[in-house]
Amino acid sequence: MIEVVGVKFRQTGKVYNFSANDLDLQIGDRCVVETERGYGFGVVDIGKVCHETCPFRRPLKRVLRKATEADLATVRENKSTEQEAMSFCLKRSVARRLEMQLVDVEYTFDRKRLTFYFMAEGRIDFRELVKDLAQKFRTRIEMRQIGVRDEAKLIGGFGACGRPLCCTTYLKNFETVSIKMAKVQGLTLNPNKLSGICDRLKCCLTYEYDYYRQMSKYMPRRGQMVRDLEGNGPYRVRDVNYLDGTVLVELSDGTRQKLYYRDLEKVK
Repeated sequence: MIEVVGVKFRQTGKVYNFSANDLDLQIGDRCVVETERGYGFGVVDIGKVCHETCPFRRPLKRVLRKATEADLATVRENKSTEQEAMSFCLKRSVARRLEMQLVDVEYTFDRKRLTFYFMAEGRIDFRELVKDLAQKFRTRIEMRQIGVRDEAKLIGGFGACGRPLCCTTYLKNFETVSIKMAKVQGLTLNPNKLSGICDRLKCCLTYEYDYYRQMSKYMPRRGQMVRDLEGNGPYRVRDVNYLDGTVLVELSDGTRQKLYYRDLEKVK
């Protein structure tokens, strides 16, 4: 019998599986785990799941312990170092005239690696900058180039709906978003309304896309001719509402009426 828990290292980061190591772990518990890169500090996001045999290809790393006061003190010190590293890196990148935008800094729990997340239009030769950082902080330096969607996820903000960004609150992965999703849902193809603060198509366009795509197979299109099940008609479809399944049709006398799509059939 193996007990598995899901642990994440960032608020909206991926959830990784770890062996519970016979520890009493609950959702929300902060813990120290072993990873391929050393020790890590995370939060239990998925409670214990028992398996008769290990269902994973590779042996699971273990949760070493619940976080102690000393561990929490280490995390606070690391946060302070991250702020110092951010300030120092900004100064050195300006001094070396590097065309890059520093977004975030992450210091591993065991202090063996400092990761700098940055944006740039092209390739950046940051070898001298890495030397400056390594000499200053005496640890391994990693420079990681990210895109605008990753930047929004790291920095956060509020969407047009007035709520915190989905990518900073609960989205674990970015799904592919296309303009076709907006067309299927009957949205106005206005870039200003369809784009998020990252200037990319909003992730929320994917939320109801599958439902709209499925309903579009059964409901008539705007401009199509339909008749009711009693043979009355034909009527021209003026609008469709995929959410409640109603169709707005124009009658022969020019008036308009809402009918349920199951009470209509398409005129071929």
